[in-house]
This record gives sequence, C-alpha cells and structure tokens, in this order.
Amino acid sequence: MAKVTGILGKKVGMTQLFDSKGDVHPATVLQAGPCVVTQHKTQTKDGYDCAQIGLVEFMKESKLSQPERGHLAKNNVPPVRFIREVPVEVDEKADGDGAIKAGDRVLIDIFEGEKFVDVVGVSKGKGFQGVVKRHHFGGGPKSHGSMFQITGSIGSSAFPSRVFKGMRMSGHMGNARVTVRNLRVLGVEKDDNLLVVEGSVPGPNGGYLIITKSKKPPRERRGFAGSATVDPLKAAKRAAKKG
Repeated sequence: MAKVTGILGKKVGMTQLFDSKGDVHPATVLQAGPCVVTQHKTQTKDGYDCAQIGLVEFMKESKLSQPERGHLAKNNVPPVRFIREVPVEVDEKADGDGAIKAGDRVLIDIFEGEKFVDVVGVSKGKGFQGVVKRHHFGGGPKSHGSMFQITGSIGSSAFPSRVFKGMRMSGHMGNARVTVRNLRVLGVEKDDNLLVVEGSVPGPNGGYLIITKSKKPPRERRGFAGSATVDPLKAAKRAAKKG
C-alpha cells in the first residue's frame, strides 16, 4: 500500500520546553495540514512517483489562475493556495488497495511514531549585505580612520589576473530555499494539527513549510564498549568455576 510521507504546513512560532532533567530545549510549533491530494504522479505516466498535495485553507477561487482552477476542478478538489510535491513510500504490511487518489486527505497522523523530520522553507530576506554579515568575515581594525567592514582586496597579481569564481563578496542574502534535516519530534497534537520539533526552522512566523519524514535519520547513539566488553581473564575464571 502506497502512502504519503510528507505534509504542508505553516510556522506558528518558537517556544522552549523542559525535559525530565530540567534542561531547556528550544522548540518550534508547526501547523501541519490538513492537506488534500491534488494529483498522483506515477512512474509509468510521469517518470517518477510522488503525490502533489495542497494545504487546505480558506481561499477565494477568483484568486486562482485559470489553469489552476482547471487542474483542481478536474479532480474535484477545493481551492488551495500552496501546492507542492512530496514523496510516497510503499508499505507492504498495511492493508488496502494501495492507490493514492486525488481528493484523499493527508493528516498529521503520518508522523505518529516518527522520531525525526526534514523541514523545507524559504529563509527570511536580508537584502543586500556586506561580507561581515553575509560570510562572517572578521573585519578590519576598529581604530579611528579604519573602514571596519570593507571587503578588502580581491584581485590577484599578474597571475591569474582575474577574480576566481565563487569569491565571497557582498550581495543578496536570504530569501532562499533552505532544508533543515533531522529535527527531533517532541510532540504531535492531532486535534489541532500541531507538530512540535526541537530546534529552529527557516522562514518567518506564518511562512509556508514542507515537512517530510527524515530521509537519512541519524544513527542512535551507542555507548563505548567498556561495560559490554568481555574481560577474557574474568571469563576464563568463571568458566573454570563452572567446570
């Protein structure tokens, strides 16, 4: 049975949570869904497998373009503002016909039992910034008469007589697609469609996000072999006693 592994949502805001030891952890509250499947793309027809889903929220149909209206009306889907593609996975243990159809709902319960998620968003735009803020340069001396945040010399001598590609310089900062991987799931609230993750996610409060199951979850930490290592001398003594 195929099922959707991602959902669309919004960033609500940040808070902090305390664990049983009294340690504080920064957390971000996300509104995840509800979503609706607007199209199911298959390997045979489209060349790859995915589910196109839209975030269900109030929106006038007049705000959509004519192609968008036709695309949604073809599958009898209500108007949606934010549409993205998310991967699908095949669960052989689950029961059902295994088909993902347009109009199916995608809810937050897909993350039940998941430990980590990946979040994709658009970072805050910072405009045109210098090298100190954009690339964390140290800057020059702050004494009188010094231009502290100036870039400095970037050109080379007779060889190669040009500026290398990729030179870190002033320029546009932010407003880019950013992916944050392996955010730990701290809580799932099904009634209010809320997902709490540890750490921060890109974008401002109210920004749209793509939340998917972790593509490469981290391996669980395993302690050093000290306590589990077998001491050959002690093992030999125990074997002698038993013999």
